[in-house]
Amino acid sequence: MDYLKAFLVGGLLCLIGQILIDKTRLSPARILVGYVVAGVFFGGLGLYKPLVEFAGAGASVPLTGFGYLLSQGVRKAVNADGFLGIFSGGLKAAACGITAAIMAGLLVSLIFKPKDKA
Repeated sequence: MDYLKAFLVGGLLCLIGQILIDKTRLSPARILVGYVVAGVFFGGLGLYKPLVEFAGAGASVPLTGFGYLLSQGVRKAVNADGFLGIFSGGLKAAACGITAAIMAGLLVSLIFKPKDKA
């Protein structure tokens, strides 16, 4: 049942993104940034946590989940360090994911040779 919930919620997030691509003039980059900002916004309001508890990876893996992770890191750091936690909390919380993305990008860049667009 957990897999089904994750699939449905993650699929719904992807469906919304695809509809935005098809029906608006927004670029994919703006949609992706919007997803991160939405995750921060709903995470800051406490509305995203129930979705993560319900859907698990279906809500925590997409970009909205990254925004939620950032908001939770900032919240914890502000409670622990005060005002300076605003600047460090998000990066501390997401450091593992950010490092994995950078390392995967490096690995792919070493394996494949980019070609110029003609």
